[in-house]
Amino acid sequence: MAMHIAFELEDEDLKHFRLIMLQARKAAANAAPGAIVAGAERLLEHVGSRRVPAFVQDRLKQLRIMIRMLSDLEWRLPEDDAARVLNALAYFCEPEDLIPDDIPGLGFLDDAIMIELVASELKHELQAYQDFCEFREKQPAKSSVKARSTHATRDAWLQSRRDELQIRMRHRRKR
Repeated sequence: MAMHIAFELEDEDLKHFRLIMLQARKAAANAAPGAIVAGAERLLEHVGSRRVPAFVQDRLKQLRIMIRMLSDLEWRLPEDDAARVLNALAYFCEPEDLIPDDIPGLGFLDDAIMIELVASELKHELQAYQDFCEFREKQPAKSSVKARSTHATRDAWLQSRRDELQIRMRHRRKR
């Protein structure tokens, strides 16, 4: 029998988690981008070998998207925006957690909360990337692009859509 438990983090609680995130960002300031991504990937691997609650699995999907966003050559996230994503992933390259991962049912709670925090910080980036992925999946393959237009190439229409979505992302973030 499943049990639904909901809780709300007050501003003071969130302040505590943001402070921990800030400390992790400072610690990772000199880390190579690959090391930061590797830390997040290690978390995914570690979780993959365990049974974790659905609320953690849901947050891990967001973490996977953040990692893909950085490595997707067709998305080509500009350097400043990539730095924001890496900054958000900083907590996950720290070997020490607030809650040890081996505690059944709760070990990944701190990771889920941190993912939720960074996903809210990156909501415009995540939405733009997901829109780009959906656009890319709906478009015909390279061979059919020629049929649509002799001047259009897959790279050109992807670049156009990517540019449009990244501009939208920055405008929304500024608001």
